[in-house]
Amino acid sequence: MPRRRGCCLPPLLCTLAALSLPLLLAAEPRARSCSEVRRLYAAKGFSQSEAPSHEISGDHLKVCSQGYTCCSQEMEEKYTQQSKHDFRNAVVELSSHLQTMFSSRYKKFDEFFKELLENAEKSLNDMFVRTYGRLYMQNSELFKDLFVELKRYYVGGNVNLEEMLNEFWARLLERMFRLVNPQYHFTDEYLECVSKYTEQLKPFGDVPRKLKLQVTRAFVAARTFAQGLAVARDVVSKVSAVNPTPQGTRALLKMMYCPYCRGLVSVKPCYNYCFNVMRGCLANQGDLDAEWNIFMDSMLLVAERLEGPFNIESVMDPIDVKISDAIMNMQENSMQVSQKVFQGCGQPKPLAQGRAARSVSEEHSFSARFRPYNPEERPTTAAGTSLDRLVTDVKEKLKQAKKFWSSLPGNICNDEKMSVGTVNENECWNGSAKSRYDFAVTGNGLASQVNNPEVEVDITKPDMVIRRQIMALRVMTNKLKNAYSGNDVDFIDISEESSGEESGSGCELQQCSSEFEFNATEVTGSSSKSDKNANTSAAARGSLSQAALLLSILFLAVQRQWR
Repeated sequence: MPRRRGCCLPPLLCTLAALSLPLLLAAEPRARSCSEVRRLYAAKGFSQSEAPSHEISGDHLKVCSQGYTCCSQEMEEKYTQQSKHDFRNAVVELSSHLQTMFSSRYKKFDEFFKELLENAEKSLNDMFVRTYGRLYMQNSELFKDLFVELKRYYVGGNVNLEEMLNEFWARLLERMFRLVNPQYHFTDEYLECVSKYTEQLKPFGDVPRKLKLQVTRAFVAARTFAQGLAVARDVVSKVSAVNPTPQGTRALLKMMYCPYCRGLVSVKPCYNYCFNVMRGCLANQGDLDAEWNIFMDSMLLVAERLEGPFNIESVMDPIDVKISDAIMNMQENSMQVSQKVFQGCGQPKPLAQGRAARSVSEEHSFSARFRPYNPEERPTTAAGTSLDRLVTDVKEKLKQAKKFWSSLPGNICNDEKMSVGTVNENECWNGSAKSRYDFAVTGNGLASQVNNPEVEVDITKPDMVIRRQIMALRVMTNKLKNAYSGNDVDFIDISEESSGEESGSGCELQQCSSEFEFNATEVTGSSSKSDKNANTSAAARGSLSQAALLLSILFLAVQRQWR
């Protein structure tokens, strides 16, 4: 009978071996499945074949943990690029709304201002054709040139508004002076003498001074405000194109995708951890915030001016009525103005009898055809809106845009796509494990990143693109401050203080007369004319009280018509 084989070891050892086998098997590390990581990796558009099915040794990883991992070397490289892409997209997405807002508001304001000028020009042309007929048509280029220069100024042309308006009134005086004195022949030199002393003569009453002040303030404010909206749009566009540094890219990868390599696909970054990474990656944008906020405040100040004394709509909408008032003043004062001119520039030569008769006929037609303008015939409001509605809307948007750059890191961390772990501070990804994040949050700006525990930032090398945008904001802020106060004060100095006027009252008639007579006599250089001036001056002084009374009545009439 064959002998039965048994345990070759002593019975005790066999028993111990049988009992310890399950323990040995349990001690052997069991490779976990990477199926969820593979699925999410493929969902990003990457090849699933690059992802291991079970955990492998992570010796090949450069940033993520080198323990057992679900990431191959190719996966870490792809995740590095993906983290940069996700970060840039997050910044652009949050900035695009702001950029679109500034872009659309600039377009709306620009459209409004340009259409306002077009409507004002059309209104004036229609009114003057009906009122003056052929005489206006013969001189229409004068008014067309006025609007050409206003449009050129608004779009950035090198136009001195005050000088341009002075030139307009001087040219208008020359044309009007011919029309109200059709029986005389005037040389170019004579008319130059007339226009040189428009300020002393005040043939158009107070209209030119008031209109010059209003137009200059309104156009400076309107153009500068529109420029400010365009600058804001461009700054957001350039600053939101963020390219993280290599150190920033490492921090982004570590925060966003290294937990995937550990199989922690549902664990989100701790909030303060995310904050530190974003503030490190957006350090230069943080430095933009202070200048940006000052710029926003300056825009709001100019917006208030646009609503009040610098309202370009209230200036341009009735400009035809204002110029008509000025022309009416000239017509009513034509005799007195002509007398003063004849005193200063000499007695003009009369026209031949036939030509004089035709000219007088035209003049009578000119006076008879004048009629006041009916405001109800005015064109519709520009761009289908009003300046008040535009300003009210944009002011709210400007207030919301303040502190945008300092809030950007937190806004990114709060974004739904980031979904940081704010519910349980012990159940979030802290950069190395699913646990609490213990570091404090660093401040905003480049200098504050010297102690950032997550991103190594070279605070000695600021981003030059952003530095240029800070300078652009600074320059625009100075322009806005000038538009708000500087230009206003400068213009008052030029138009009122330097001319010796007080509250638009003008100089005394006798003082203006003597000054004008003296200067104009030097221009003509004729002793015979001086003799005639003396005779004419005596007659003029006899009617000064009547002229002063007439001017006062007309001034009150103009005030009532002024809008």
